Amino acid sequence: MKNMTGISKSVKKDGTIYYRASLTYKGKHISLGSSTSAETAHQMYKDGTEILEKNLHIADYSSSSALPFDKWISLINMRDNKVYLKNPIYMHASFFSYYLSPSVELKFDIDDLFFYSEHRIQERGGHLFCENYGTQVSLRSRYGIHPFSVKGRDYRFLNGDDTDFRYENIEVINHYMGVEKIRVRYQTRWQASINVRGVMRLGVYSTEEEAAIAFNKALDMLESIGQKKTGLMPNYIDNMPGRKYADIYSELILSDNFTSYIDAARAKR
Repeated sequence: MKNMTGISKSVKKDGTIYYRASLTYKGKHISLGSSTSAETAHQMYKDGTEILEKNLHIADYSSSSALPFDKWISLINMRDNKVYLKNPIYMHASFFSYYLSPSVELKFDIDDLFFYSEHRIQERGGHLFCENYGTQVSLRSRYGIHPFSVKGRDYRFLNGDDTDFRYENIEVINHYMGVEKIRVRYQTRWQASINVRGVMRLGVYSTEEEAAIAFNKALDMLESIGQKKTGLMPNYIDNMPGRKYADIYSELILSDNFTSYIDAARAKR
């Protein structure tokens, strides 16, 4: 470790020796990562120092760098914007970028900076999510896009870029589970449906809220015959008094196909 500045020697509980890399920039102490190799840890320090002292950009990152990519982004952001964020965020004038990798850049409104500076975005099987209080929260659900939504039918990104999560770029067409906006004789209507041995239509309704309540009613009826739909949650209707909800719920008529299915299931019990 002679002449290797920016690193310190540590020992794990099992006795393994490793080396931590860190630096101090404008009074801020920043941890850069660790390695079992003193040389690699020192290279992390040298890479970090080079970023802060030279005009390196995000595009200059190379996989051969000893410094992890997320630290590369954090250091460039601190140098340019005078703010250190532990997550791989780079701040622009009116929005910020969150880098999942050198080739995947997500964009968000500056209003979301606090949340994403504290919650790391993860990707699994094409799905983006954050850990929040021990549970996985879908990124799209934060923007009113419900589970099982279909892009182009239930929501769309106005500029065609599905990595751009700025509010002005997201249009939610269908706000509720099991509800789809349709046109009937040149009029806008909402169709409710649910998956029961394939997609079963529940009815066409004059308001989006009625269709959402129809879906809720269908869920309740399925649960009453012992067929709870795993993964499907009832719709929450904002700003609707409980009495009005109850009146609509009791008066709604579901399709003959669905009610016949329920009646036949009950007869077998």
